[in-house]
Amino acid sequence: MTACIVGWAHSKFGKLDGETSESLITKVASEAIAHAGIEPRDVDVIYVGNMNGGFVKQEFHSSLPLQTHPDLRFKPSTRVENACATGSAAIHMGLNSLAAKKARFVLVVGVEKMTELNSAQAGDVLIKASYVAEEANIEAGFAGIFGKITSAYFQRYGDKSDALARIAVKAHRNGVKNPFAHFQKEFDYGFCRNPSDKNPFVAGPLKRTDCSPVTDGAAAVILADTDTALSMKQAIAFRAAEHVNDFLPMSKRDIIQFDGPTLAWKRALESARLDLLDLSFVETHDCFTSAELIEYEAMGLTPRGQGERAILDGWTERDGKLPVNVSGGLKAKGHPVGATGVSMHVMSCLQLSGAAGGMQLQAPKLAGVFNMGGAAVANYVSILEPVK
Repeated sequence: MTACIVGWAHSKFGKLDGETSESLITKVASEAIAHAGIEPRDVDVIYVGNMNGGFVKQEFHSSLPLQTHPDLRFKPSTRVENACATGSAAIHMGLNSLAAKKARFVLVVGVEKMTELNSAQAGDVLIKASYVAEEANIEAGFAGIFGKITSAYFQRYGDKSDALARIAVKAHRNGVKNPFAHFQKEFDYGFCRNPSDKNPFVAGPLKRTDCSPVTDGAAAVILADTDTALSMKQAIAFRAAEHVNDFLPMSKRDIIQFDGPTLAWKRALESARLDLLDLSFVETHDCFTSAELIEYEAMGLTPRGQGERAILDGWTERDGKLPVNVSGGLKAKGHPVGATGVSMHVMSCLQLSGAAGGMQLQAPKLAGVFNMGGAAVANYVSILEPVK
């Protein structure tokens, strides 16, 4: 065990009119500190995950958590960024501080306020998570990036639109059970499978129901070293925490192989001395339904080109052999970019501590979290287990 999560908090995700990055940060920071049962003065280091500041005028976020309480004044605080994996990157910075014995308690906050921009403006920000020199002019922005990936996958392995529709249906069915989710409405298979005025094609084979939404939200965790955590009222340990970066240009990779995610999962499972099916559930980065499909293969649930088996045979449903995204995932819960990685860890902590309410699985013991920045570029895998 490298460290533990001893407190957490999560805002509602969605179009949060009246909220700002500051209000979201201070809310979840205050709640996470209280949930951990510590005082603001006990926090030694702060990390703030925020993608790139391009969604709001207030680009300098690192000191905003200090607005939470006067006792946080003068605490070292740093903004962290790694595209859509920003939240996990911030958590890893906290883990590094604990490993270096530079801190006893670390506050990590992930936040994004995306809806102040219109769709076109948000798209201009998100495309910066690609290799701009070659990919910036791909039609439909970052959805176009995954449209190309999805088309390439279909060309190699056949049309998997049935599987993508089933993944979307699963996400929305699960999102209904998540009070924090952006979307809390089910969509039937026919609606997700067939293009329509309300569900048009967005990029390549991807329809609107295949794409995660533009979302506002924040989440926070308190990290502690293991010895300290064992004296706390709750503790969720990192059994493994791995980070793998791949080349940024898609032209330098076989993009549908997801080599970076595959290696991150391999290293995490080896570090934890586990097999994939030892896990009770996985929260994975379904920015698009095709990403989840390929991630089934990257994590080792199916062989290459056979990811559809996992969803069509029910393996990744709530009652399947490896439930995936019981929170609704990015697809239904929402994808406020800087907050996403922290949110995934909070969702896992809720499950492992038995506090997930209507989302709760029966007695989960081990969680896998996969958070991805860009098109399989920055890849983070955590394996979590409750120790208290």
